[in-house]
Amino acid sequence: MIKVMLVDDQNLVRKGVRSLLELSEEIEVIAEAPDGKEAIRMIPEIGPDVVLLDMRMPGLSGVDVLRTLNEAGTLPPTIILTTFDDDELVLAGIQNGAKGFLLKDVSLAELVDAIRTVSQGGSIVKPAVTQRLLKGLENMQTDFSALDRPDPLTDRETEILRLMAGGYSNKEIANSLGVAEGTVKNHVSNILSKLGVRDRTRAVLKAFELGFV
Repeated sequence: MIKVMLVDDQNLVRKGVRSLLELSEEIEVIAEAPDGKEAIRMIPEIGPDVVLLDMRMPGLSGVDVLRTLNEAGTLPPTIILTTFDDDELVLAGIQNGAKGFLLKDVSLAELVDAIRTVSQGGSIVKPAVTQRLLKGLENMQTDFSALDRPDPLTDRETEILRLMAGGYSNKEIANSLGVAEGTVKNHVSNILSKLGVRDRTRAVLKAFELGFV
């Protein structure tokens, strides 16, 4: 079972998402937090596999939660879940460690698939979102660091990067290529190093920017 925690200031939204996820045999909602302060307190104690995080909350926002837990090294795989298709929020969330972004009107199948993906080490930065993010990167000052001219990737590294961009986890990539998961992890480490980025989400964004995907 994938253990999920919900963070949203609207009680009805939390109950609605919980009711939806309870229809899945793969997922167990183990906790809820009504605000960012409680989320920061509860998440390290409870240790969920995945967090579904609202971005617009009074007091501490979703970005504040991501930044605080990320800096403390206690941020689990987190999906931004919001009613707002807001590029700046998405960008800020990804900069601070979020693994992906979904609107709250997402279907159960899409939500479960996203939770499964990030719990296995993948990301859900989809092409449509990525194009907007790249536009945002051009227009906003950010602390997104990467090499302007990365070292060239091998054919296998490029293949793995494309699969990463598709949201596949290391295990899924290993299965599709017929190699050991450890081999994929080594390739991913090399890809991050060559691109000059610190995580696979940024690697995917950089890949789109450079036209690798």
